[in-house]
Amino acid sequence: MDQTSQKIIDAAMELIMEIGYTAATTKDIARRAGVNECTIFRKFGEKKEIVLQAMKQSTWSGDMEEDLSRFAHSYMDKVTERFVKLSIGLRTPELADATSDGILSVPQTFRKGLIHYFGEMHQRGVLRQDNAEIFAMMFLALNFGFVFFKASFGEKLTAMTEDAYISGMVSAFVHGING
Repeated sequence: MDQTSQKIIDAAMELIMEIGYTAATTKDIARRAGVNECTIFRKFGEKKEIVLQAMKQSTWSGDMEEDLSRFAHSYMDKVTERFVKLSIGLRTPELADATSDGILSVPQTFRKGLIHYFGEMHQRGVLRQDNAEIFAMMFLALNFGFVFFKASFGEKLTAMTEDAYISGMVSAFVHGING
C-alpha cells in the first residue's frame, strides 16, 4: 500500500470514528488526508472501498466489541435493505448467470476481512478458539439476517433500530465465542 492510500485510509477511519460513516464525506476525508478528492476516487473508487481496505489491515484495536460494531455498521452501510431486495430480484433464472458473481462479491469481501480479523485476534490471544471461518460466517449471517428481515417485513417483525441491534448482537456474539 502506498503512502497516499494509507493517509486516505487513516483519515477516513478517524473521521468515521469521530462523526460516523454517513457524515464523513469524501471531501472531508481528502481535506484530512491532505489530498485532492479526485485522488480518493482514483485510488478507491468510492468511500465504501476505503473502509473495506481498512478492514483488511492489521490495525484493529483488539477490543472485539468495538471492532465488530464498526464492522457491522460498515456492513449495513453497504448491504442495505435496497441492496438485498435488488439482489433477490437479480437472481431470476434469466439473469442469475450474469449477476451472481457481482452479487457474491460483496459478502465475499466482508467474509475475507472477517476471516483475517478473527485469525489475527486468535494470534494476539484475544480469541481463544481458532475458528476464523466459522466465526466469520456466523457474524455475516447475523448481520445479513437483520437486513433481510427488515427488507422483507419492514417494522412488522421488529421496530428495533440498526444501532440497537448491532449493540446487542455484537455483545452477545463476542461473549458467546469467548465464553
